[in-house]
Amino acid sequence: MKKTILYTFFGLLIFTTSAFSVHKFYMAIYQVNYAPEKKMLQITSRIFMDDLNKVLEKKYNKKLNLGTDKETAEEIVLLKKYLAENFSIKVNGQSKPMTFLSKEVDGDVLICYSNIKGISKINSLEISNSVLIDWNTEQQNITHVTILNTKNSILFTDSSRNKVLKY
Repeated sequence: MKKTILYTFFGLLIFTTSAFSVHKFYMAIYQVNYAPEKKMLQITSRIFMDDLNKVLEKKYNKKLNLGTDKETAEEIVLLKKYLAENFSIKVNGQSKPMTFLSKEVDGDVLICYSNIKGISKINSLEISNSVLIDWNTEQQNITHVTILNTKNSILFTDSSRNKVLKY
């Protein structure tokens, strides 16, 4: 009886530790806020640095060190280019240029700040978000949108990369 309990305990221990260590969680968080007094959308992206470096290395065929002391100006250019190609917003049906402002590191997350200026009124937003999804189909991008006290959350996945919000 004691052997059965002991084997069951060790079996469950091995199963639970291996089950949780095998699968990594692939998630990025985005926040889009409308500041009507400034006539702009403010965008904050939180992306795991290791995943971002891997996708940029694959795309541009070079070793990158974003978020480290070895980071170069060329890597920032590649980051801006990649984000512009994979995250976009149309306001009232029109594409709007997004300006990359800055970035900072928080642990293993790269936080990027951007904005879109010249927005006096919002009737609709079309958001396209495929950041890291081409690299890993398990990637999920949650985007929280706040427009004039109306909050929406959107989940972008391999099968859902675009969403239109009406106001």
